[in-house]
Amino acid sequence: MKPFTNTELSSFCGQVALILKSGISAMEGLTIMLEDASAKEERAVLETLLSNMQETGSFYEALKSVGIYPSYMLHMVQIGEETGTLDEVMEALQSHYEREDSIKKSIRNSITYPMILTAMMVIVIVVLLVKVMPIFNQVFVQLGSEMTGFSRMLMHIGTAINSYSVVLIVLLVIAAAFILYGIRTASGQKLFASIGHKLRFTRIVYEEIAACRFASAMALTLSSGLNPERSMELVNALNDDPVFQEKIDLCMKKIEEGTDLSQALFTSGMFTGVYARMASIGSKTGAMDQVMNQIADLYQSDIDTRMNNILAVLEPALVIALSLIVGAILLSVMLPLMGIMSSI
Repeated sequence: MKPFTNTELSSFCGQVALILKSGISAMEGLTIMLEDASAKEERAVLETLLSNMQETGSFYEALKSVGIYPSYMLHMVQIGEETGTLDEVMEALQSHYEREDSIKKSIRNSITYPMILTAMMVIVIVVLLVKVMPIFNQVFVQLGSEMTGFSRMLMHIGTAINSYSVVLIVLLVIAAAFILYGIRTASGQKLFASIGHKLRFTRIVYEEIAACRFASAMALTLSSGLNPERSMELVNALNDDPVFQEKIDLCMKKIEEGTDLSQALFTSGMFTGVYARMASIGSKTGAMDQVMNQIADLYQSDIDTRMNNILAVLEPALVIALSLIVGAILLSVMLPLMGIMSSI
């Protein structure tokens, strides 16, 4: 069985939360969900869950036995069962995975369209250099002249691309494999994140994504009745950002030394400005879980806005770049050709 996506996890948690809040037990709820399930994989998962639930009587043990649910979710379900707040935990997990899915969609949308435009740019330029430039060269030869300067250099580049097309295809395949590696694997995502932290225009986005996930997870753990130390331990397992990890380690150290959670968040650099003030107010009023949820929502809004702003700048920039490159290639041959034609 393959692991569930964030959308599937959110849907599953939402269904279980609705069932539990209706006064139906988890075992009866799984039976109802199994009766309504239509997909083969979904039925297989629910059958395994129901079977293990009947044996152990524990929803946590049943989820654990399937082996496709994330460890963070398992920890939170275990806490929910122990504290008698499983319905609230499942509802909070639904919101958590909805936010995770929203973050991933924002990143995917901000990357997909520019990559398509870039690929189109490369294809158009290669076609011009390989197919169009030789035709212009034949026209020059027929008129008793030849290409010179920039246009001649472009023609040689096109000839080289045509001659080494196999090598070019291999390089493109390697580049595509590298991109897929960075998107699909955990080690690849860490590599991309380390590169992104070094680039000025992506560093802020990575920091906000890490902070949003942290605030969302803290809201969930704190609302389940956990103390800050235990909450930080669970949230620490979720983080995959090496730069933000240093801040988490420092924050945990401050909390162990007796520093208040809101002060530890500020001094470690995890929250600054208005977010730090919100955390301080939440600590003083005893509503830190609610404030963390608000902070996560604000970060999510900031991420969406920043992604949209990046797209708003990047899309026209790529179109302008393509137009300028194509225009420069065509003008490099059209202007000399017009000069020759006018002198005949």
